[in-house]
Amino acid sequence: MREPIGRRRFLGYVLAAPTLVTAAEIGLRPSVAAASSADAQLPSPNITNIVDLNDLMTLAATPTSGLIAVEVGQDGMVSFALPRAEVGQGITTSTAMLIAEELSVPLERVRITLADARPELVFNQLTGGSNTTFATYTPIRVAAAIARRRLLDAAAIALGSAVTDLSLRAGTIVSRSGRSIDIGALADKAASTQTQQVSVELAPRESFTVIGKPHSRIDALDAVTGRKKFAMDLDVPDAKPTMVCRPPTINGKVGSVANLTEVRAMAGVTHVVVISTGVAVRAETFGQCIDAVRALRVTWKPGTAAGKSDETVRQELERAELPLGLPPLTPTVEGKFTFYFRGNSALETNCAVADVRADRAEIWSGLKSPIVAQQTIAAKLGLPASRVAVHVVQGGGSFGRKLFFDAALEAAEVSQKIGKPVKLMWHRADDARQGRAHPMVTSRVRVSYLGGTVLGYEQRHTSVATDLGHGIGEIITGLAAQLPVGDIGFSEIFFKLSQTTPYDFGATSLLLSETDKGFNTGSMRNVYSPDATCARELIVDQVAARMRRDPYQFRRDFLHDDRSRAVLDKVAEVGQWGRQMPAGTAQGIAFHAEYKSVSAVLVEIDCRPATVNRPIREGVTGPRVTRAVFAVDVGLAVNPRGLEAQMMGGVSDGIALALTSSLHLRDGYFLEASWDNYFYTRQWNTPLELQIIVMPSTSERPGGAGELGVAPSMAAVACAYGRATGTMPTSFPINHGTLSFEPKPTVPPVPPSPTDGLNYAS
Repeated sequence: MREPIGRRRFLGYVLAAPTLVTAAEIGLRPSVAAASSADAQLPSPNITNIVDLNDLMTLAATPTSGLIAVEVGQDGMVSFALPRAEVGQGITTSTAMLIAEELSVPLERVRITLADARPELVFNQLTGGSNTTFATYTPIRVAAAIARRRLLDAAAIALGSAVTDLSLRAGTIVSRSGRSIDIGALADKAASTQTQQVSVELAPRESFTVIGKPHSRIDALDAVTGRKKFAMDLDVPDAKPTMVCRPPTINGKVGSVANLTEVRAMAGVTHVVVISTGVAVRAETFGQCIDAVRALRVTWKPGTAAGKSDETVRQELERAELPLGLPPLTPTVEGKFTFYFRGNSALETNCAVADVRADRAEIWSGLKSPIVAQQTIAAKLGLPASRVAVHVVQGGGSFGRKLFFDAALEAAEVSQKIGKPVKLMWHRADDARQGRAHPMVTSRVRVSYLGGTVLGYEQRHTSVATDLGHGIGEIITGLAAQLPVGDIGFSEIFFKLSQTTPYDFGATSLLLSETDKGFNTGSMRNVYSPDATCARELIVDQVAARMRRDPYQFRRDFLHDDRSRAVLDKVAEVGQWGRQMPAGTAQGIAFHAEYKSVSAVLVEIDCRPATVNRPIREGVTGPRVTRAVFAVDVGLAVNPRGLEAQMMGGVSDGIALALTSSLHLRDGYFLEASWDNYFYTRQWNTPLELQIIVMPSTSERPGGAGELGVAPSMAAVACAYGRATGTMPTSFPINHGTLSFEPKPTVPPVPPSPTDGLNYAS
């Protein structure tokens, strides 16, 4: 009789292979609804308490989770091809930790690579929505546990011992008699000649020696010594540098080129061809590419945002706003907030390598949705998807940018047209002006109340359309996300399953409306949450003031559960909420929950004139966040050190979104053209004190964490600004109205490089 599946016992498969290969099959873990509020407030039912976006992505991935494999080689190394993209968030490290735990091997003996596009994985190869660790935690452990069982069975035969007399420690199996054998010597013996169904029991939580312990990143040394390979570091034979001359307005098209022959004759230039997005130049060096791009004389057709500006888009958003419900008979607090376009460029510019031949193609790029990339590129090239190999390369940042494969699609088009491999790289100005942007948004919030009870919460979020064309990782949902199905379609589902009201505010209503598909947008880090949460938390402060309640205590009284109150209490305690501060400075506090995780932030801000008006050359200064305390509970933190780093990045993102980080739209193009005039959080706005508190684990499983730090940090900074100045901010970033630089020209699209960097060294 088959042994029953207990709390930690799972089914899996052993697959035939020359080395030991094991795979995992798991069942879904049912969601647990949030605990009821301890206070006598009106409950606010949330669909995300039943199923959220992370659950949906995990559900979609489950049927193919058995196709991932942990391999033990004859050299004793354990290998795993992770079907997700490492873009700096540290998932290769946390994945290695899961395997090391279940296989009892040192972390340095686990080798993690990134899997190529595998269409058979269907929905199981999308990196986004803070889903990687959440969805892969059990399948990876099951695969490793199967390998452990097979190794022990093989060792029992080799050592002439009963399995119960064996122990596996540090990659070596030792019998009770003292005989030992390395797992590498057992790789062939442990491999099965047929697929078998087996059951395994995972290591119990109380025995963990790796999971839950802080570990440095396994790729840290390679990263700081330059050995880590990104797309532009790959040595693909005859793949020469390639860049594109792009239009002066968003999505403009080539009309004609006056001097193709002249540019083709320039030093080092091998090819110049017109493509769908501009004019591509291939040369011996990127410097020669830039010279050729700057020399091109192109007549351009108008783009999809021709003539538009911040103001015209704001007016368009207002026309698309859904109405709030009928005004209640009780008192209300209302607010309307505007969030301008923000850049979505990672530190690594958009880039890819492509080698397209008549009957096949090969692509290399940092891709978070490689299956839909493969399918789309194949369709563009007129090749079967099986003839297009897509290799996922580690990426230098993403913020959602690498969910899209614009550079890979361009590189494939160029390579096909010229019949040569290309190493295509966007210029930083291309990223800012023609790349993906976080959409411009308005958000209206109304809270009704009576006495000390909140009766209802309404929010109407109106956005320039967010491109969700990556779907959930393959082309069918990708196409569905692009259909003109209105607000009942893909975007509305995405919005509803990613937003929650964490307070007992009675009847709640959150709706999304989208308009204007003329911009290149994307799922920037935390997607809808930073803007929606910022608007909500500002109104929460206003309701607390109307009721003459302390903002911290008001939040605490209305939060759903003890777990949420615990993170809020922690930041209030450590941050000394309510301490006396000089005029023009203040504290702000905010809470955010998503994907089975909760977080709270307390910040202190300095809005005094001496700080706001301090001189920075061609820079936006304004207020400065001087202190930030962040508390986070993600359930089980696989790698607390990695989680801490993620939250640090989220705090910096939140400060930028609240104070300085935006794109200015004028005459159909963005004025920003590089990092020197796109003001992500700089040294002068970085907190002098930053403390991340990882709360004790409250679950047997991890929750989502990758995006968790952004929304509450932005909201806390906004709330602090309102308290310091006495005026609630309604437009973000707060310094968007200040244009502190001289915009670079759009023709040619690549600005000249500084001739003397010493001028900028002071």
